[in-house]
Amino acid sequence: MDILEQEAIRRVLTGDRDAYRVLMECHFPAVIRMTLRVTGNLEDAEEAAQEAFLKAYKELPGFREKAAFGTWVYRIAMNSALNLVKSRARKPEWKAEPIDGVPQGDSPVSQHPTPEAVLLNAEARRERERAMGALTPMERTAFVLRHIEEQPMDVVATALGVNANSARQTLFRAVSKLRRELAPLRSSYRAATAAPHVLKEAQ
Repeated sequence: MDILEQEAIRRVLTGDRDAYRVLMECHFPAVIRMTLRVTGNLEDAEEAAQEAFLKAYKELPGFREKAAFGTWVYRIAMNSALNLVKSRARKPEWKAEPIDGVPQGDSPVSQHPTPEAVLLNAEARRERERAMGALTPMERTAFVLRHIEEQPMDVVATALGVNANSARQTLFRAVSKLRRELAPLRSSYRAATAAPHVLKEAQ
């Protein structure tokens, strides 16, 4: 564990509450990025992150310093985010925001995209979010943690509260659903990229 973290934990345990800010400032960016991708909603992401750090603070006396504090609070946050996703998914008015965190209309590729590029990017974004909406909370969480956060399968399994085989099955279902939902988009993309070659050959 980082020496700065060890010192912050020691100070917290001796009654210095302000020292906990050191741990939060160090790990909050990674935690909020993950909770946002899992919940798909900034308000829920912040709630899950705050809940995780509060729980970690309360349980700090029992924290094993051989482990990394960041890994520990990250896993607590995963559980908080998953629980929120499950509860929000039961509400018909709940709507997840884009998992990539890029506001609608912005292009991560170019500062000056062509109108055609903007249209295609917006369409692709809508299709991706529609496809993600077809996943269950468990499937969305498994996909986000494994393929976006690049977490190992044991971490995914821990977050889902299942064994490794069940986690793999959940991930497989998520990927299968996304491939099925995004099949029309892939076909459209292939047609669009083939069009210039067809036009060139016809000239």
